[in-house]
Amino acid sequence: MNKVVLIGRLVRDPELRFAQGTGTAVANFTIAVDRRFPSKDGQKEADFIPIVVFGKIAETVANYTSKGKLIGVSGRIQTRTYDAQDGSKRYVTEVVSDEVQFLEWGSGQQRGNGQGQSQGSNDMNSWGSSNGFDDNFVSPVDDDEIPF
Repeated sequence: MNKVVLIGRLVRDPELRFAQGTGTAVANFTIAVDRRFPSKDGQKEADFIPIVVFGKIAETVANYTSKGKLIGVSGRIQTRTYDAQDGSKRYVTEVVSDEVQFLEWGSGQQRGNGQGQSQGSNDMNSWGSSNGFDDNFVSPVDDDEIPF
C-alpha cells in the first residue's frame, strides 16, 4: 500500500504547465510540513515535500492557492530518475497527489473540514480527481437512479 496524507504550507506559488502532446495540466509545488517534535535545541523543524498534481486539480491549485497558504494533500510517493544536463543521474522522490484540500483562504481565514464533491459535497475547499470548478452548481438527483 502506498498512501500519503500531508498538511503543510506552500513554500512558493505553484508552477502550472501543460504536458507536450497531451496538453494535460501539471502543477508542481512544495509544502513545508512541521515535524512533530522540536530539535534538540528547541527549534521547530519542517520537512519540505515536493508535490505534483495533474488535470483539473492542477489548474485549481495554481489558480486558487499561493505561497504561505495551508493545504492538505493525499496521494502516493513516487520515485524516479533522470539524466541531468551534466550527464549525472538524478533521483527524485515526490508525492503524486490525487486530492488537494484548501485549509486556509484569503488573508488567513480558515474554512472547515469540507469534503470533496466525489464524496457528496459541493464545498470548494477539497479537490479530488472528479471535481468540477463550479461550487454553486447542485445537480438534481432522480429518485429512480438511487440503488437503495
